[in-house]
Amino acid sequence: MATAAQWIQGARPRTLPAAIAPVVIGSAAAYQLHAFNLVNAILAALIALLLQVGVNYSNDYSDGIRGTDENRVGPFRLVGSGAAKPRAVLIAALSCYGLSMVTGLVLVLLTQTWWMILVGLGAVIAAWGYTGGKNPYGYQGLGELFVFVFFGLVATLGTTYTQAGHISLSAIVGAVGTGLIACAVLMANNVRDIPTDKASKKYTLAVRLGDRLARRTYVLMLAVAILSSLILAPENLWILLVLLLIPAALLPCWLMLSGRTGKALIPVLQQTGMLNLGYAALFAVALILQHGV
Repeated sequence: MATAAQWIQGARPRTLPAAIAPVVIGSAAAYQLHAFNLVNAILAALIALLLQVGVNYSNDYSDGIRGTDENRVGPFRLVGSGAAKPRAVLIAALSCYGLSMVTGLVLVLLTQTWWMILVGLGAVIAAWGYTGGKNPYGYQGLGELFVFVFFGLVATLGTTYTQAGHISLSAIVGAVGTGLIACAVLMANNVRDIPTDKASKKYTLAVRLGDRLARRTYVLMLAVAILSSLILAPENLWILLVLLLIPAALLPCWLMLSGRTGKALIPVLQQTGMLNLGYAALFAVALILQHGV
């Protein structure tokens, strides 16, 4: 039986910035619209965190029973390591999804945004479908697309909408930025796993692009994420604060372009996750300062 520490490792806490960042940006956009709601923001954060942990457990389960994780380098895997039975990991994943749906229903009841129920169901289906089912889209090279949509656009704009009742250009730009950085995290992860994914017939975008182009795509994702914030500069000069991320982005970009492999790419994942939090923090500060504290 897996220990509590192993279950925490299996939840992959280093991926949680991808869940928190869009909620921070979406809430700051709502604040800019004079509509920040702390309760709704907390509920949105809980939904995002539960979905992220749920997808991590379901990926652990699905990849584990397929044998994809047998020779992988990277974070601890509950099923692949044999520490936990597949059924136990599946139950953990489904429990997270269930709790996220209950939390989402509370948010819908408070905001009367009934159509958001369909969005929530779509998010859960997408989370499971990444590696679950007969034809997981993560094995077809579509992982980054769904990450961008759900951990970028849906999470950010949904947070803003459930507080303000509408969205803004700031929310859209922030959603694109954090979505691209989340995609960069996944790209770095999949570049590291290209050899084992090929052997397992898991054709991620990194596998399809090839090692060299996938690494360049990672850099492009970060560059577009950071520089796209300049769209808001004519109306909000505070957004230039986001450019402070450029020095922090240089090291992971260099590690990727230098051809590092295996465990040497683990720092890239960690640094990219922190870049997402940094982007969210600086973007949010810029919106708040424009509005006035």
